[in-house]
Amino acid sequence: MRTRLTHALEVAQVATGVARAVGLNVALTEAIALGHDCGHGPGGHASEEALDPYVEGGFNHATWGADVALLSLNLCAETLDGIRNHSWSRPAPGTPEGEVVSWADRIAYVCHDFEDAVSAGILRADQLPKIVRERCGERRGQQLGTFINAMIRTIRSNGVIGMDASHAEALGAFRAFNYEAIYLRGASRQQALAVIRLLRALVEYFAEHPQLIPDVAARDNDVESASAALHEAVAYVAGMTDRFACRSAVTLLNWPEDELPSGIDR
Repeated sequence: MRTRLTHALEVAQVATGVARAVGLNVALTEAIALGHDCGHGPGGHASEEALDPYVEGGFNHATWGADVALLSLNLCAETLDGIRNHSWSRPAPGTPEGEVVSWADRIAYVCHDFEDAVSAGILRADQLPKIVRERCGERRGQQLGTFINAMIRTIRSNGVIGMDASHAEALGAFRAFNYEAIYLRGASRQQALAVIRLLRALVEYFAEHPQLIPDVAARDNDVESASAALHEAVAYVAGMTDRFACRSAVTLLNWPEDELPSGIDR
């Protein structure tokens, strides 16, 4: 089963494969791909819903990654732009390398999430929509190769970052199928709710006890206001790993283990 790290590596493989074939900046493409999801909190996309109430304008992992999580690394403007805008809900990236990563992200996750669902016994390969099976195949290797080659052909032929209408339609159908069959099924939603409850409890605890946040303790000074304490708490919780968030909830909040998100090796 994929993790956030393996996902980032797969996105980098897809994106650099395209970038190299069409003469784009491979180093920039790889940097954007490797950093694109660093803004995710514990529990992946559920953390956005969990942390939304505490961040003005809502919590978006793309902007949080570029503007908070990776701020200290002094990355170049083009890398941060690609990370900030890799999500399709954001404005288009300002570089073709960033656009390639945005497409590679979608290609990688629809293919590997379906493969994981089949491996877990949630779905069967023959349940894929006909349009996907006929145009892209049933196996991840076939699907990746088809989408990557479609991008390369399109970029080479007209200079536009994307793919032809036939394969773009198949990719859209693949993603829609995953949402219905995997991401929004009952068990997935229950998992998301468990993440939301846990993360909000942690944020509220650390907002009340900011002196327990390592960065605040290291500065050896008081947090100036309740809003500053909340910001520190959100930043701390958003930077936790899944395991550490669960351990912290059990240790600090006496969180019942049967209410923790499932599938995490604690």
